[in-house]
Amino acid sequence: MRYRGSGFLYTLAVGRRCTALVFGLALLGGSIAVCIALPNPAFAQDSLPASSGLAAPLITNADRPHKQPPARDLTIEGLVSYGHYHIFASGEDCKMYDIGIEYDRHTWGHLLGSRVDWVAEIMPMVLLHQPTEMDMWGNPLTTTFKTVPGVEIAPIGVRWLWRDGKAIKPYLMAKGGILVFAQKPLSNRTTYENLSLQSSVGLQVRINERFDLRLGLFGDYHFSDAFIVPVNPGLDVMNASMGLTYHIGSKNRMTGD
Repeated sequence: MRYRGSGFLYTLAVGRRCTALVFGLALLGGSIAVCIALPNPAFAQDSLPASSGLAAPLITNADRPHKQPPARDLTIEGLVSYGHYHIFASGEDCKMYDIGIEYDRHTWGHLLGSRVDWVAEIMPMVLLHQPTEMDMWGNPLTTTFKTVPGVEIAPIGVRWLWRDGKAIKPYLMAKGGILVFAQKPLSNRTTYENLSLQSSVGLQVRINERFDLRLGLFGDYHFSDAFIVPVNPGLDVMNASMGLTYHIGSKNRMTGD
């Protein structure tokens, strides 16, 4: 009886294993059949009817319209002062001269019909023509003069340009930066480093598709040490400027006179 019982249990175990194996093979075969029956995803779009909403063609980067870069200008200009006044400074009998490279980029849309540009400028040569000796308030103490060289960086600026694309374009501009002299300007009690603020109004006149002539008809140039030290004479001068503007990238948009 022990042998018969052991044989029965053995037969039962073998039967269960065979049943599980057959069930597993059937499940695997069914999965393979389903995978074969399904369409290839890479060609699923081609199998859809043309009237189906899912059959719309794919949009690639080449099909999208090319985005035009913003208008950009590069200007080389020179500045000459022709007088001074007391607004926020007390310095007298001084003149300013500089040569700079200015970059203008259309950044802030439009305002009151004008194109609003971000402006940055580097002035590698700034010359201050001043009396040899001056008191702490910037008043001359002698009739002799000297020239003090300096450099300026003005990374913060804005320009409003009207009649963009026309032959004559009025503009209004303001720039701020840091001005560093080789000697203490105006008084020996000031600092080498000064803050600067420039404002100007003028015209850009078309030369051709690439170049404009810039005429700064009137401008104000202010610098001072902003009371970094107790003495702050500062200087305000009236000036005029002239420059040559190059339109970067696409040709200048010309829409008539």
